[in-house]
Amino acid sequence: MALKNILRSKLGFGAAPLGNMFRDIPEAEALSTVEAAWNDGIRYFDNAPFYGAGLAEIRMGEALAAKPRDQYVISTKVGRVILDELEDVSARDLGEKGDVFKYGRPNKIVNDYSEDATLRSIEDSLKRLKTDRIDIAFVHDVAQDFYGDEWLDVFETARKGAFRALDRLRDEGVIKAWGLGVNRVEPIELLLGLDTPRPDGFLLAGRYTLLDHDRALQRVMPLVAERGLGIVAGGPYSSGALVGGPNFEYAPATPVILDKVARIKALADRHGISIKAAGLQFSLAHPAVAAVIPGASKPERIAEDGAALNETIPAEFWRDLRKAGLVNPEAPLPL
Repeated sequence: MALKNILRSKLGFGAAPLGNMFRDIPEAEALSTVEAAWNDGIRYFDNAPFYGAGLAEIRMGEALAAKPRDQYVISTKVGRVILDELEDVSARDLGEKGDVFKYGRPNKIVNDYSEDATLRSIEDSLKRLKTDRIDIAFVHDVAQDFYGDEWLDVFETARKGAFRALDRLRDEGVIKAWGLGVNRVEPIELLLGLDTPRPDGFLLAGRYTLLDHDRALQRVMPLVAERGLGIVAGGPYSSGALVGGPNFEYAPATPVILDKVARIKALADRHGISIKAAGLQFSLAHPAVAAVIPGASKPERIAEDGAALNETIPAEFWRDLRKAGLVNPEAPLPL
């Protein structure tokens, strides 16, 4: 089933911060953030075993345990199995995300995209999330940022294992939809070029944002829209860089990125709007985008995201942004 027919809100909740992303988040703060999202009307929650080695799923399961299950949508991911065995967190090879979850659980993370591992991963996620079903399953990180030159081999393993397993589970009604959850456009492009299996949509993190959208716009967004599938746009603030944070793509932002942020911020200030509103509304303006999921680890951030989604942005801002060359000329704008 296409993602657009499943998701209950344009604004979703990205749970990566609940896995102690970049910092050791107190339990009460994490749970109250999910509660704030619920109270703000958010009914789509995205997670992954990878986020803190199961910690984000455990926390979300606790926070949503008393909520009516038919009132919200959960997506999680496969490709990593979390073991009871402990490991040295600092010795993990996490590609470009080396220290992102160093404050998560020390449980061993095993990369495995086989059919058996996919089924086990879903079973384990169900327990951590304290639920009887997963609505959407994304195959996680089958891309260059994690596997470098080996990524095509990993993709092929997933094609023969996870993709087929999820295709079957969707057709059997066990899950409603599946796709890829990645930070690069190439795996999506490759999967869309296959006759089978038949994904329902994709979670694309950081690749359709105000700061970085050219490649996705040209290579995957038209195909996704044409097939009526849907993109969940993750990381709309580009790891925080768009809203004044120090990181872009999980690493310190370069001078080029910081300059682009400053120019966008100057335009936003001139028009009296928030840069968060510009970021969220830009991502949602593309017809292929079914939802946007900024991550949040504090309740007040939830309120900010909701306000940004509903903020009125004058058409002149978007025209000025385009005139300044700060967005691709072909990018749909919410004019």
